[in-house]
Amino acid sequence: MTRQSTRAQLHKVVKRYGAVTALDHVDLQVRRGELLALLGVNGAGKTTAVSLLLGLQRPDEGRVELFDLDPQSLAARRRVGVMLQDAMLQAVLRVDELVRLTSSYYPRPLPLQEVARRAGIEELLPRRYGKLSGGQKRRVQFALAICGDPQLLFLDEPTVGLDHGARTAMWKSLRELVARGCSIVLTTHYLEEAESLADRVAVLSRGRLVAEGSVDEIRAHVAQRRIRCISELNLEMLRGWPEVTQARRDGERLEVVSDEIEAVLRRLLAADPNLRELEVRRAGLAEAFVEITTDAEARTERKEAA
Repeated sequence: MTRQSTRAQLHKVVKRYGAVTALDHVDLQVRRGELLALLGVNGAGKTTAVSLLLGLQRPDEGRVELFDLDPQSLAARRRVGVMLQDAMLQAVLRVDELVRLTSSYYPRPLPLQEVARRAGIEELLPRRYGKLSGGQKRRVQFALAICGDPQLLFLDEPTVGLDHGARTAMWKSLRELVARGCSIVLTTHYLEEAESLADRVAVLSRGRLVAEGSVDEIRAHVAQRRIRCISELNLEMLRGWPEVTQARRDGERLEVVSDEIEAVLRRLLAADPNLRELEVRRAGLAEAFVEITTDAEARTERKEAA
């Protein structure tokens, strides 16, 4: 990994709030042209990690770099865009005025109409910010985050409050930004969002980095796979098979979960020659996230009890 390919990093970072250790010797890198999904339950340390990378806080131990610079330096901050959950914006200003004002802080901002197109806010430009709905405000906040043509973009729960169409449009914009070389740090509770968008995933638990890798590498933490099919087989019989972890019905479809999928498939096909519409799916990111964080919590509790 060359320094030129690293946009931001935490190196053995520790951050405490009194007796609480929010980050515990965390190493994390944000690379050029990738979307990094930073995941964790509430209190895991995600907000603290982002605050340190943005220079809003200082670490108690370790080193934080933003474009190989101090995160609080103006040269570093001018290359960054930010969309946080809470935004205090002037309600009386029109949307176009907000975009122009925010653009003025950057050396090479995008043209207004380009920003509006990417954020899907063309029809909102002449409207007062305070008169917008919650979803419309989120789209404007996204526009403000990208108007400076940032090389690194921090997005904290960006699609909360958006309808399906607006969420899909934002995903498309994020993919375009990454394709152009922008790096994105995404925190989200919508795990399907992370699964669809992320090049790399980092999972925090109680301030520690407990898993990191591609979506496929994170999903590989869970051996279980899921079979879906149409079958008349009895659920209680299936639940009695030693290889079956779960069995349930979803409408007319049968759903079976197992970590010995080949054995279950053979038994299913032998037991029901009329079985049809068979699908086999790997565990999703959501299942892997639950297993990783649950295991991490259990290890921590055992350590604290020892």
